[in-house]
Amino acid sequence: MRPRTVTGAGAGSRPGALGNGRSGARRSGNAGAIQWLPTLLRGRPRQAADLIRAPRSRQPDELWLVLVDASASTRRHGALTQAKGLLAGVFETAYRQRARLAVLHATGRQPQWLWQGSKASPALHHWLAELGAGGGTPLIEALQQSAQWLTRRQRQKPAEEQRVLILTDGRLKEWPALDPMGCPTLLVDIEGGPVRLGRARKLADELGAEYRVIAEL
Repeated sequence: MRPRTVTGAGAGSRPGALGNGRSGARRSGNAGAIQWLPTLLRGRPRQAADLIRAPRSRQPDELWLVLVDASASTRRHGALTQAKGLLAGVFETAYRQRARLAVLHATGRQPQWLWQGSKASPALHHWLAELGAGGGTPLIEALQQSAQWLTRRQRQKPAEEQRVLILTDGRLKEWPALDPMGCPTLLVDIEGGPVRLGRARKLADELGAEYRVIAEL
């Protein structure tokens, strides 16, 4: 089954671009597969002890909510291409760990849901390969929609471990007050080039999110 929404073309991706260009973990190790999203939420791993691994004997239900800013500004300096490389690794890891994904695509006039709580599937890579930048920046609408959806999801599945990943260059003129997402959140700043507005960091602060620059990942 292919994803419900396919938009644009023009930016390439390299699967598994996590950590100095290495692919997502393929060996499970003594304690199980590396959990990249919770690892990154703790900061950039610098040694093996910094990696969070899933115990072999326990497979908790997990949901990763991913918001992708693919507005026209992300064409600059290969921003979206880098984001796609990171996403390829996240999707691959989620598939191996049988985590559920919710993916909200912020581009054009309004955000579009690609995936809503389904198990990760190789079909996501078809969408990712065709993903291109263009249109407006409905990122705030995407944040508001995802917060509402996540609140309903948390009521339905209180035992589910939920995390949020936001990829954006933060190029917004202004936005209303925002509340935290209610679960661990990581915002990855994909803004590139010599002149940076630095608004993604401010957005992360308002959301109570961990802030990382994609070049560090």
